[in-house]
Amino acid sequence: MPADNVYATKFMVDDIKDNNDRNEVVVVSPDVGGVVRSRALAKLLDDTDLAIIDKRRAVANESEVMNIIGEVEGKVCIVPDDIIDTAGTLCNAAKALKDKGAKAVKAYITHPVLSGPAIERLNKSEIDELIVTNSIPLNKDAKKCSKIRVISIANIIAECITRLSNEESLSEMFL
Repeated sequence: MPADNVYATKFMVDDIKDNNDRNEVVVVSPDVGGVVRSRALAKLLDDTDLAIIDKRRAVANESEVMNIIGEVEGKVCIVPDDIIDTAGTLCNAAKALKDKGAKAVKAYITHPVLSGPAIERLNKSEIDELIVTNSIPLNKDAKKCSKIRVISIANIIAECITRLSNEESLSEMFL
């Protein structure tokens, strides 16, 4: 069965531009594997600065942040990722960024799984705001978390359904 990825990047870019001073923003890749996605986001944000978190994962669902590559001092750090599960990696990243002088840490996540200790970790963390899409409904604890804000991707999902029903291309939506 053919498949297409549906990207929430436009919604995130619009939200970042609407809610942040462009001169204060740095896009931070949460790991080396996310550099391509983070670089693309930085480019869409008028070629804003890019930083990278170098981490080592000892066991599954746990990570230790080792180093920040790039300048984050006095900056609003935008950390994009596709999914957040137990929030350990993101919370460790936020602490490392604040330890290096970041003004704020805002994560933009497409799929908010938020399982196990995620909400407790977020509440205790250095993360200032977690912006997620509504690709997955939030659980009751996540709905109560003051650090979480949801941006709707309902319009793009509806457009995808319409195009698929009419046997039209989805690719044109993302050009």
